[in-house]
Amino acid sequence: MDIWEELYREAKPYYHPTAVNDFIYTHNVVCALQSKSGKIYTGYCVEALSGVLNLCAERVALLQMYMDSGETEVQRLIAFRDTPPEGNGGMPCGACREAFMQYNQANKNMQIMVDYAKRETVTLGELMPHWWGTSVKPESD
Repeated sequence: MDIWEELYREAKPYYHPTAVNDFIYTHNVVCALQSKSGKIYTGYCVEALSGVLNLCAERVALLQMYMDSGETEVQRLIAFRDTPPEGNGGMPCGACREAFMQYNQANKNMQIMVDYAKRETVTLGELMPHWWGTSVKPESD
């Protein structure tokens, strides 16, 4: 079993679209990521009618990783609905891309699965070649 199959198998059980109540819907997108240390973290989306409560599966997995280990660097990520991504599927939204870059600029090198059958990936840096944050200078104390 390769790492992509392992990531897929870790995330798959979380796919079971569920209405929590009249306002919140969950589990219709799932994700698994591999941290720099090699540990796997999972997440599932949480969508709410208000919109401001929405969390994508990718950000939930990122937060799980940070809460559990303090790590901020991701090696690999797969996200999908009921089947593995194919074609150009599994792409993180703009908010997720931004979150990964802000947590750690080294995440520009993380591999994102776009076609599971072909094992085709793209890096976050390829999706965000001119990220605005590279021009931000840290404040000194």
